Amino acid sequence: MDMRSKDKTLSGNDLTTAEQRLKGLGIELPTPPEPFGVYAEAVQTGNLLFLTGMLPTEGREAKSIGRVGAELNAEAGRAAARLAALNGLAVARQHLGSLDKVTRIVRLGVSVATSGDVRDQPKVADGASELLQDVFGKDKNPCRLVCGVASLPLGCSVALELIFEIAG
Repeated sequence: MDMRSKDKTLSGNDLTTAEQRLKGLGIELPTPPEPFGVYAEAVQTGNLLFLTGMLPTEGREAKSIGRVGAELNAEAGRAAARLAALNGLAVARQHLGSLDKVTRIVRLGVSVATSGDVRDQPKVADGASELLQDVFGKDKNPCRLVCGVASLPLGCSVALELIFEIAG
């Protein structure tokens, strides 16, 4: 059996899909967020699905406000990145009908609001990366760009950009 084309579950016994992994992890995706401005949350072109500006929100409320290195520490930033990734998965599922249609995560862009000379942006971004790996498997890990910024929409600590390759 070619393990590059299939992934093992967390227990390592059975091969599973992204939707089955979510259940196995005990993750229930949130209601997909609605745009906070005039834009689309998801745009599909060909076999690529682009998600824009996934924030750590619940409903219409920001859940992680502040800058890493000032109001927040790296662990709080990691939690924010994970929540933003959960919102991204919710939007992708809403658009695709099932996360099992994702054949690859092409790119993960992570912007982290920071102050001073903070250098923990990669640790913060791992909050999103680890969730995506748990759901889709290591062989679908994306390339990643992480950067520190002065400010993000709604005062959020993290914003994600995701690009998925999807089955036709």
